[in-house]
This record gives sequence, structure tokens and C-alpha cells, in this order.
Amino acid sequence: MMTRPFKVLGVQQIAIGGPSKDRLRTLWVDMFGLEVTGNFVSERENVDEDITAMGKGPFKVEVDLMQPLDPEKKPAVHTTPLNHVGLWIDDLPKAVEWLSANGVRFAPGGIRKGAAGFDITFLHPKGNEEFPIGGEGVLIELVQAPPEVIDAFARLAG
Repeated sequence: MMTRPFKVLGVQQIAIGGPSKDRLRTLWVDMFGLEVTGNFVSERENVDEDITAMGKGPFKVEVDLMQPLDPEKKPAVHTTPLNHVGLWIDDLPKAVEWLSANGVRFAPGGIRKGAAGFDITFLHPKGNEEFPIGGEGVLIELVQAPPEVIDAFARLAG
């Protein structure tokens, strides 16, 4: 296997789905004290999500609280309570190119702007014949880290 041309820097987000954001907010905002920093609604993605956060600056981690706009439509963001995990990546295009060349399956949609404004793409939860490596049942979001996050993790690593 060739040298990996990118780094996974840290956790950018976790996304939690349920039939109603109200119950999720009770735990994550009211009980744990996370701050609501935004809201994202997408008919294409069948989601209404509150973006909450813990931590500050480049080490902030989002916890996205998601409910479906229509519980009968796909994607069904509420049927897998831990919907996905997002990882900061230092060079997203290189990561996608290298991972694809090494058999990793990506979900449809390619690299695009995500709810928080960063470039994102998703690894498919399951591999297939052409791309046998998937998330082993977990949807994984790769998120292009902005320069301040890349710098902060580099300083932390020494």
C-alpha cells in the first residue's frame, strides 16, 4: 500500500437522529449544556437538524441533532440513532482520491458543502464488489479541516 497522502486530525462531529429533535435537545442542550449554534434544513437530505457544539475554537466538536422532515422518506435520519461520525481531514481531495484507489466505497454526492459550510463527503456504510471497504455499518463523514484546525492539531502534536 502506498503512503497515505492525508491525515485524520480528529473528530469534527457526531450526528444523532431521532423522531423529534425536542427529546434530543432535552439531553444534549438542557442536561449536558451544549450550545445551539445553528440549524440546517434540507429536503434533499430529508433532515431538520440543530447544530450544537462542545469545546471552543479548532477543538470544537459538533453534535448534530437530527429529525426527518418526512419520517416515511429516505434518507431516514432517525432510524439509526447514531447517524454518522464526522472526521477532520487535512486534504479532502487527496483523501478521496487515495481511498477510492484503495477500494473504499463512497456514498453518492461527491465532495460538496456541508451544513456547517465545510467541504464534505461520506464513506458508504457498506462495501460492494467494486469497492469492498465501507464503514462496516457506520456512515462516516470526511470534513475538510480549515487552516486554523490543521494548525491547531499540528501544534498539539508537537
